[in-house]
Amino acid sequence: MRRTDRLFELIQLFRGGRLWRGQELADRLEVSLRTIYRDIDSLVASGIAIEGERGVGYLLREPIFLPPLTLTPLELEAFHLGMALVRASADAALGEASDALALKINEVLPTDRQQANFRKSMSVYIKPTQHDYAVLIQLREAINTRRKALIFYDSLKRVRSERIIWPLHLEFWGSVWTLTAWCEHRTDFRTFRADRVGSITLLKDTFKPEPGKTYQDFLQAMESK
Repeated sequence: MRRTDRLFELIQLFRGGRLWRGQELADRLEVSLRTIYRDIDSLVASGIAIEGERGVGYLLREPIFLPPLTLTPLELEAFHLGMALVRASADAALGEASDALALKINEVLPTDRQQANFRKSMSVYIKPTQHDYAVLIQLREAINTRRKALIFYDSLKRVRSERIIWPLHLEFWGSVWTLTAWCEHRTDFRTFRADRVGSITLLKDTFKPEPGKTYQDFLQAMESK
């Protein structure tokens, strides 16, 4: 988690009005106790009225008022449609993240727009298979950490093959997720359907962007065809 995101999460926790011990905050945000102490010192230095001491606990003595976020009704409609698409098409972790983001946006909206119900005008009904969800979580982790993956993949003719791949990018096509990757077996780019990945294991080996093997190289190759 980036430091700016962590500081925002701390503010949100303190806004609840309860006493927080440093270790509780460290466990909640999955960082060290020393990091929490530094973050609280930074918030206090910026003028946020957090009182307490190490080993006892911390409490917010004065409410924090964030400036209203100016978004037009059309911008809000686009935002809520995007969040609905994420909840309907992605895995549970991204769905929870979209809900948390929506709450954060709602808190800084003008009062007259916090209660708007944008689900009255549009709904999203997309449901990839449950198998896709488990695979997507691992593939997103592999892409973000640049870890190689061992997959067993079923072709259209139901022939299973074993591949070691470099996951590069996920694409959603309305009902199907695909993965673009560099395949060590084929020494070329390959696109795999998530619902045909029989199993996936993230390996300890990582990969670095190499000329001719990046997602941008793949897009350029597609454009030249």
